[in-house]
Amino acid sequence: MKAIILSGGKGTRLRPLTYSGAKQLVPVANKPILFYCIDNIVRAGIKDIGIIISPETGQEIRDAVGDGSRWGIGIKYIIQDMPGGLAHAIRTARDFLADSSFVMYLGDNLIGAGIEKFVDEFNRNKPEALILLKEVENPKQFGVAEISKEGRVIRLIEKPDVPPSNLALVGIYIFSRAIHDAIERIKPSKRGELEITDAIQELIVMDRNVESFVLDMWWLDTGKKDDMLTANAIVLDEWLKENIEASVDERSNILGRVSIGSGSIIKASKIRGPVVIGENSVIENSFIGPYTSIGNNVKVTGSSVEHSVIMDESELKDLERLEESLIGRRVKITKNHTTHKALRLMLGDDSMVEV
Repeated sequence: MKAIILSGGKGTRLRPLTYSGAKQLVPVANKPILFYCIDNIVRAGIKDIGIIISPETGQEIRDAVGDGSRWGIGIKYIIQDMPGGLAHAIRTARDFLADSSFVMYLGDNLIGAGIEKFVDEFNRNKPEALILLKEVENPKQFGVAEISKEGRVIRLIEKPDVPPSNLALVGIYIFSRAIHDAIERIKPSKRGELEITDAIQELIVMDRNVESFVLDMWWLDTGKKDDMLTANAIVLDEWLKENIEASVDERSNILGRVSIGSGSIIKASKIRGPVVIGENSVIENSFIGPYTSIGNNVKVTGSSVEHSVIMDESELKDLERLEESLIGRRVKITKNHTTHKALRLMLGDDSMVEV
């Protein structure tokens, strides 16, 4: 079995962060989302992975992931010249996939466990497709499945006005080679893309066996700021291991599960976990509250930060309270101490500020 990870797209829902970087590399608990996907695939015993990249952000993905040696696997990069839909991405990877069955994993999706049992179930039952589903409160915003009592998929509908169920398609699929035949039979949707829901529905029309698995764990599509912060909080809460390699002075107080990388310095500060702080960062006269991730080479002085993600090389100074914030790389935020209490901002397109 092989795997493909979709890591293209423009990341419009995470702008302005994604103007200068790939959304799949935005960190959750100081680790790129894409790396969690690769970890999950490798733990399932799959060592032949293709990563679908776009011309715009492909080189950044290549630089971050490399040749796969850190996971002990081989990685092939496949360029999708245009955002033509998930089924189009499979078509783009046709030569790499050949006649192998494969996992398709969306590179901005996180689930609360490994995919080993799904791969085992696929290999045992040998359907043409195994799709993962999750109950959601807003099924109109997703591809939705109608399934039989036995778990066989009856039909799929993309963002229906009247959903037949509340079971949304999770961004992880397992296919046999039959999906290629189905893709060749479908036409682009109204938005001009080859939809994976249409391809799976075509398998059903072809009387091929499409099975489902309803997740009883958390699933997050990290496409928006609030989704990113939720993912960060859940991963810190469930997976963070305590590890302090930093220099912590006697005036500081660390409570709960906290991980701090080497070269970092904690001075006269209080840190209440779960919190992760990267390498060579400085926290001084500050409070770092629960569910916060701080990257490498970050400086926080005289500030209070909670439930936030602060990416590499940023600086926060004299902020009374920063919470529920997603701060990109090399961002500088300081308080104005002059008598003229004006806001002075330089913001890019699609920025959002609450004051």
